[in-house]
Amino acid sequence: QVLLVESGGGLVQSGGSLRLSCARSGYTLDGYIIGWFRQAPGKEREGVSCIGTGDEGTYYSDSVKGRFTISRDYATAYLQMNNLKPEDTGVYYCQAVYAHSPRRLCRDYNDYVRRWGQGTQVTVSA
Repeated sequence: QVLLVESGGGLVQSGGSLRLSCARSGYTLDGYIIGWFRQAPGKEREGVSCIGTGDEGTYYSDSVKGRFTISRDYATAYLQMNNLKPEDTGVYYCQAVYAHSPRRLCRDYNDYVRRWGQGTQVTVSA
């Protein structure tokens, strides 16, 4: 597991867009499955979107499918969030881990993640 630094959060109106990024200076993301997670106040953390390497594909939770797009390059992972809704509000975290698949990481992250960074706050106003 590589502890990454998230950025790009902020306050946006409903229907707006934000692009989150995560990286760590001096590290590449080669070989890792990348996951974006979020935690809303009073709720459990959930896997939002995960992306593999090569042909492993991507996973999106039903709540963000069609609105969010995950991508990556050799050192940075991104989460493009469009048509944001108030229910997207929360702290967003990024992880780079060795996992079986993007789906497994997003749905069973407790099997793979031991530490969490500070995340980046996303607030969507109605």
